[in-house]
Amino acid sequence: MRDQAIMEYFEQFEPPEGVRAELLRRSIVLSGGPDIVHNKIVTRVMNQFPRDEWARLQLQHVAIAGEPSYPRPDLVVMERGACEGDGWLVPASDVTMLLEVVSGSSVDRDYGLKRSVYAAGGIPAYLVIDPHDARCVLLTEPYGAGEDADYEVQRTVPFGKPIRIDALGIKLDTTQFGTLPAINRHRRP
Repeated sequence: MRDQAIMEYFEQFEPPEGVRAELLRRSIVLSGGPDIVHNKIVTRVMNQFPRDEWARLQLQHVAIAGEPSYPRPDLVVMERGACEGDGWLVPASDVTMLLEVVSGSSVDRDYGLKRSVYAAGGIPAYLVIDPHDARCVLLTEPYGAGEDADYEVQRTVPFGKPIRIDALGIKLDTTQFGTLPAINRHRRP
C-alpha cells in the first residue's frame, strides 16, 4: 500500500476503546493500556517540567515529515505557545522532547523502530525510561533520514541518579521511578 494511502487509512481508523493505535513505518501497531508503574513514571516526569515554559501532552500523535508514521508517544514536550492550533497531530518540528516508557511488549519498538522514526523527524531529544532495567536512556543530536536515521549521542543513567536534559534546561530526578520485573530483549542499546 502506498504511503499516502496507509496514512489516509490510519486517519480514519478507529481502534476499540482503550486500545492505543500508532502508525509506524506503514504498520498499524495496537497496544493495550499501560500499568500503574508506567503511568506514575510519566506523571513524575511531566511534573518536573515548569508549566510556564513547557507544554506537556500525554498520548498525542506526532506528524513526522517524510515518514509514513504517526507515532503516539507517552509524552510530548514542546515550548509553551508552540502548536496552538487544533487537530490530532503535533508537527515534529514543534517538539522538543518525546518520552517512551518501556513495557514488555514495546521494548524493541521503543529502543529500535521509534528511535529511528524520531531521529528521522529531527526530534532534538528522545528519552526512553525503562522500568525493567531501572535506567533512562537519553538520545540527542538526530541525523539521517528514513530507516538510516539515528541519534549521535546516547546517555544512560540508572534510576536514582539525575539525568541532565539540556534541550529542556533541567536535571530530571529519577529517584522515585518504580521498577518492573526484568524482561528478555532481542536487542538493546
